[in-house]
Amino acid sequence: MNPPTQHEITRLLKAWGDGQKGAYERLMPLVYDELQRLARSYMARERADHTLQTTALVHEAYVRLVEASATFEDRAHFFGVCAVVMRRILVDWARSRGAAKRGGSWGKVQLEEARVALPESEVDLVALDVALQGLEKLDPRKSRVVELRFFGGMSVEETAAMLNVSVETVARDWRLAKSWLRRELEGGKPHAV
Repeated sequence: MNPPTQHEITRLLKAWGDGQKGAYERLMPLVYDELQRLARSYMARERADHTLQTTALVHEAYVRLVEASATFEDRAHFFGVCAVVMRRILVDWARSRGAAKRGGSWGKVQLEEARVALPESEVDLVALDVALQGLEKLDPRKSRVVELRFFGGMSVEETAAMLNVSVETVARDWRLAKSWLRRELEGGKPHAV
């Protein structure tokens, strides 16, 4: 079986958004493998004893998408929203776990792959989420680049295609965003991106 085309996925996303019967059921098998890859990328950065499984993360994201009755412009928009939803699920989990332990161990994320030079090799997932929200207010595209590259596990080329910008733009945004996040997570003063 040939992989689905971007056009086919976009067509089904629009049909689903328009309420066309059966569009969701035809769409999900076409995007499921990519959603699993996205979830695996997120979960690879979680602690080994994390209680949420990859499949459960995908299914929870499905549920939230259906409940939100979201509409999508195209394949890139869909996967971008899925990345945000998965991140939100993991942040919510980390917050609830931290509250349950009265400020105990928060969910940790290895930033090694992101090559963000920090004094420690692990970062509080909640702190990273807060920093990304700050970055999003200053520069939404750079925030999306971090989300797709770090959390989504996408290459520079895949991120460029997803955001419909050049590879050079993604590489520059990635470099600047990592620097900005490093400063935020180390407790530096806020600065422009």
